[in-house]
Amino acid sequence: MEFPDRREMEKEERIDSFIESMEEADPPFLQLLEKEASEAGVPIIRPRTRGLLRFMIEMAAPMEILEVGTAVGYSALVMDYYAPEGCRITTIEKMEERICKAGENFEKYGASDRITLLAGDAGEILPSLEGPYDLIFMDAAKGQYIHFLPQAKRLLKKGGLLISDNILQEEAVLESRFAVTRRNRTIHKRMREYLRAITSDPDYRTLVLELGDGTAVSLKKN
Repeated sequence: MEFPDRREMEKEERIDSFIESMEEADPPFLQLLEKEASEAGVPIIRPRTRGLLRFMIEMAAPMEILEVGTAVGYSALVMDYYAPEGCRITTIEKMEERICKAGENFEKYGASDRITLLAGDAGEILPSLEGPYDLIFMDAAKGQYIHFLPQAKRLLKKGGLLISDNILQEEAVLESRFAVTRRNRTIHKRMREYLRAITSDPDYRTLVLELGDGTAVSLKKN
């Protein structure tokens, strides 16, 4: 695998920092939660991905949101803060320690009456949901996206948005499978399958963006 030139990386970091400096600052409680997650080593959405998510929510004004992958609840709280009044969010997480922390954060920041946290494997929970959802945010185990996709399509209403995070896998998805370490080849293969599926499906109009670690925005056609 070829590594990017140091100067190129520094240039990209400067561009990202410049763009982020132009965006409206999040409220203090989200900034604090972001800091806590960073210090605890918990992966959360990156700043430019957060900006995109905020923009899409304010534009589409979804009233029913489904999130696959809660972590500590940061992205759910971002969506809750910028969503219209009356919006309901359902979020799924299977890691016990993160379930507890997310629940605490929803209670702490007064969102537990608007955010429903479902504990368990998304592969088992998704078939039990009825929907439809106006927006689905996919941010779970990357190798599972392709397995969650059929249920996500069933649950997403026509005209709804499917937003998929971390689709470039630190740019590893661009490489040949033989350039990827053996332990990561299954995830690499499945993410490529996922990207092919959402970009070739005639029921979706998909835009792949180089934001954060890569984000895909798919509109389910009417």
